[in-house]
Amino acid sequence: MLNFKKFSLVILASQFFTTAFSQTKPPITTKDLQNGQNSISTAVPFLGISPDARAAALGDAGVAMPDDINAMHWNLAKAPFNSKNGAVAISYTPWLRNLVPDISLSYLTAYYQLDKRSAVAGSLRYFSLGQIQFTDNYGASTGNFTPNEFALDLGYATKLNENFSLGVAFRYIYSNLAGGFNQSQTPIDAGNSYAGDISAYYKNNTTYRDKATKKKYNVNYGFGAVISNIGSKLTYTSASNENFIPINFRLGGYANIDLDEYNSVAIMVDANKLLVPTNPYYLRNRSNTADSLDRNKKPIIPAGGGMDPNVPVVQGMIQSFYDAPDGFSEEISEINISSGLEYWYNKQFALRGGYFYEPATKGNRQYATFGVGLRYNVFGLDVAYLWPFAQRHPLENTLRFTLTFDFDAFVEQKDENAKKKPKAEDVPLDN
Repeated sequence: MLNFKKFSLVILASQFFTTAFSQTKPPITTKDLQNGQNSISTAVPFLGISPDARAAALGDAGVAMPDDINAMHWNLAKAPFNSKNGAVAISYTPWLRNLVPDISLSYLTAYYQLDKRSAVAGSLRYFSLGQIQFTDNYGASTGNFTPNEFALDLGYATKLNENFSLGVAFRYIYSNLAGGFNQSQTPIDAGNSYAGDISAYYKNNTTYRDKATKKKYNVNYGFGAVISNIGSKLTYTSASNENFIPINFRLGGYANIDLDEYNSVAIMVDANKLLVPTNPYYLRNRSNTADSLDRNKKPIIPAGGGMDPNVPVVQGMIQSFYDAPDGFSEEISEINISSGLEYWYNKQFALRGGYFYEPATKGNRQYATFGVGLRYNVFGLDVAYLWPFAQRHPLENTLRFTLTFDFDAFVEQKDENAKKKPKAEDVPLDN
């Protein structure tokens, strides 16, 4: 005969353990939906694209690269150390060329050394996203539009001594992605932002003696650091939908050795980290259809899920060093590494190669780069090619170009032509 008391105890015990298990079961969060992927996204990401072919061929390493015409982008503090008094460069980068023919990044930059200690520079970066067609709810065309973004830069750099310099730059950013397109009574306007860069550069040289051959080699080396795009958030709709722009910290070094009178080899390495908040993990509702909200209608971040990213710019920059949900290991994975190797022959022909690495959980961009450089008279040409490893890349199977114009070489050529030109008194008169 069934013992009713024992049977009741068994039922109560099973209910207790079932309830306890259901209470300790971890809640569903957005981490479960992301499969470990937690890449950082910002507004106007075109600011992070390498604009010139030389650095692009070196794995996007450029913060300490010497004699750089494109110092306005990589590290303005390098400009006073450039060997030329001034130069102009224009670059062209096709984007997603395998899919669409009319998306591209164009970059125009110039610098000029005011004296032996200081230099000014400026640049214009223009990103065209091709033509798009707007349609209404019924699929009928309502017109065409060409989305575009640009950034206008101006900066100044000066040497504090013979080895160290500082630079500051100011930037205006404009992003028009929808041309005022109105959907659900919310117009998508153009976004505007103001930003600045702070940069530093150290350069020195030494002599290396090979004990076996007793031959001396000149070695130049340097270190660079820059915090770029320190600026206001950008929005296309309202203040409640503001987004960080790609504030970035770049640190790197290079070393160059002159093998002989004609040949030299340089190596460079950069480390990059975005100084914007990491996305936290949000608690999902019971049906796993949306984020759970608190009393203030804000998504709930569970314990250990990270920190609120909706903070002021300066706080976000500081917070970016310790707000990753998975702690220090995730913070380290937010650092991208760029490395490059450059060979010059007679300062006229260059071969380049590089590698860029981004951890898989933060975007998984991993690719090798190759390129060449030519310098002839007043002009120079750089070409770069990208070969992706881990995933498809917008720049694969495309060439990038930079054309440079050397002020010094132009002046020297002009002076030489003037010397060769006969004077009026030397020209014989016709009888």
